[in-house]
Amino acid sequence: MVEPADSEGFPIQTSWETAGEVRFSADWQGKNADPERETEVRLLWTPETLYLRFEARYRAITVFADSEPNGRRDQLWDHDVAEVFLQPNPAEPRRYKEFEVSPNGMWIDLEIAPGEKHDLKSGLRRRVVLNATSKTWTAELALPMKALIAQFDPAATWRVNFYRVEGATEPRFYSAWQPTRTPVPNFHVPKAFGRLIFAASPSQREH
Repeated sequence: MVEPADSEGFPIQTSWETAGEVRFSADWQGKNADPERETEVRLLWTPETLYLRFEARYRAITVFADSEPNGRRDQLWDHDVAEVFLQPNPAEPRRYKEFEVSPNGMWIDLEIAPGEKHDLKSGLRRRVVLNATSKTWTAELALPMKALIAQFDPAATWRVNFYRVEGATEPRFYSAWQPTRTPVPNFHVPKAFGRLIFAASPSQREH
């Protein structure tokens, strides 16, 4: 189990430090790396919850000023966000879950399939800290496993990709862990997703 948790129910710092990390700063085609916009991602899990932490370096911040009372914001991707796409069920290779969080804590969660896009209503929790001195923002997400898959199996291999979007106007910075290599920015390319392998202990590794 991921323990102990802090007062808000997120993993403590020493737990995050045990999780392997991935970093990326190149664009969606795997080109034009920008170290000043590097993103680091770490994941931890329990049988009930998948935890993600994005640590994002930034050049400038562009966010929406309004959201629903609970922080949900449609079209969140039109301003700065960090994103994770999760595909827990290999039997449905074109269906996946999309989660986004912004530097000011707004969020959206969606279920995506060909010709479909629905609110997931996952019950996610999030916590975001913006550090203007170091020009970083850190977002932690707690995603209920029951919103991801009916029966969680830590021996299963999921598919996953991580993304960042930054910038007020085009050309914006579209960054991907596993490049989608589309002619124009497009994150919705399931065949480009990487693998998510859950470790024997409740931290996990991405490959």
